[in-house]
Amino acid sequence: MIYRRILPEIQSALQRQAAVALMGPRQVGKTTLALTLGNTLPSLYLDLENPADRQKLTEPVLFLSRYEDQLVILDEIHRTPELFQSLRGIIDSGRRAGKRTGRFLLLGSASVDLLRQSGESLAGRIAYVDMSPLDVLEVADDSRKLFDLWIRGGFPDSFLADDNASSLALRRDFIRTYLERDIPIFGPRLPAQTMERLWTMLAHVQGSLLNASRLAASLGVSSQTVTRYIDLLADLLLVRRLAPFHANLGKRLVKSPKVYIRDSGLLHALLDISDYNELAGHPVAGASWEGFVIENILAAAPIRTRASFFRTSAGAEIDLLLRLPGGELWAVEIKNSLSPRLEKGFHLAHADLKPSRSFAVYPGKDRYPLNKNVDAISLLEICTLLAGTGRNTL
Repeated sequence: MIYRRILPEIQSALQRQAAVALMGPRQVGKTTLALTLGNTLPSLYLDLENPADRQKLTEPVLFLSRYEDQLVILDEIHRTPELFQSLRGIIDSGRRAGKRTGRFLLLGSASVDLLRQSGESLAGRIAYVDMSPLDVLEVADDSRKLFDLWIRGGFPDSFLADDNASSLALRRDFIRTYLERDIPIFGPRLPAQTMERLWTMLAHVQGSLLNASRLAASLGVSSQTVTRYIDLLADLLLVRRLAPFHANLGKRLVKSPKVYIRDSGLLHALLDISDYNELAGHPVAGASWEGFVIENILAAAPIRTRASFFRTSAGAEIDLLLRLPGGELWAVEIKNSLSPRLEKGFHLAHADLKPSRSFAVYPGKDRYPLNKNVDAISLLEICTLLAGTGRNTL
C-alpha cells in the first residue's frame, strides 16, 4: 500500500486531537488513505462534493450527533467552510461528555494556511497533516522507478499509468480540472486561458527568482494580479516559493524567492514533455531535477525544518539550505550529472555559512567525497538520512 509512512502520523494525530485535517492537492490519494483508515474502525464517510451528502449536513449538529462513537470523514471540507463553527460546538460538547479525541478526519485540497482562514474556530481542537504526492522513499526501490517518478510525478494515477502517453493525458486532465473547477473556488475568476499561460510561464522559469513584473507584462495584467494568483497556486500546494536565506553576514543577499512547480509530472505536462528522451534535450532539464530533488528532500525532512536557498550579489550560491529543528544547518547542492562538480559560487557560500553537513545530490547511486567537506550522494540516500530524524508535516 502506498503512503505507509504517513498513516501512523494520522493515527497519532487522531489520538491526541478531536479533529485532524489531512491536506494535499486533488488526486494525491487522500480519499484512498482515509477510507483505508476508516476500514479499520467504525467510521462514516461523507463527500462534500456530493449534493446528497451536503444535504445530510443541513442540520449538522442533529445529523452528526447520531455518529458520536464513529470517526466521521469529511472529504473536500473546503467546499463547506460554514461547517467549521458547528464542528467546534460538537467537539466541545463531546469533550464535556468525555469524548476528546478522534472525532473528525477532514480532507481538503488546499494548504494549511488556506484552510485556517475557515478553521480558526477549531484552534486548539485540530491537528494538520500534509499529504504530498508519492516520493522517492515510497516508490524508488530501483533506478527505473526513480526516473518514472521524476518524469511522471508523484500523483498516484499518473505514476501508475500503463505508459507515458496515458500518464501525460491524465496530468493534462488534472490541469484542466484545476483551471476550470478548483481555482475559481478559492479566488476571483481569472480566465482559464490566462491562468494556464501563467502556470506554463512559471514552468518555463522553473527554479528562477520570482519576477512578478516581468510575468505581468507578458500576460497583460498587473503585477498584483500575478502575485495574487501565484499565492493561490502556492496555497493549493501546486507551486513552491523557496525563500532566500537571511542572516547578518555583511553580504548583499538576494531577497526574491525562487519559484518551482512542485510536482515534476505537472511541470512536464505544462511543457508538453512526455518522456525522459524529450526532457534530456529540453532547457528545463536541470531545473526540473532541482525541483524534483527539493520536493523529495522536504517530504523526508523532519517537522519544523526550515528550507531556503542562499545567493549573494557577488555570486555565492547554494541551491538548498536546511535548518533542522535542533539548529543544525545542512547545505545541499543539486547536480543533474553523473560526475558532479562544485562551482566557485558554492565554495564561497560554504565559507560564508560553514554548514554542519554538505552534500551534492546527483542522479547516481554511489556516495563518495567530492572534497573534505562535501559528499556526492544519491537522492534516495539523503532522503533516508533525513527521514531517520523525523517525519515531516510541511
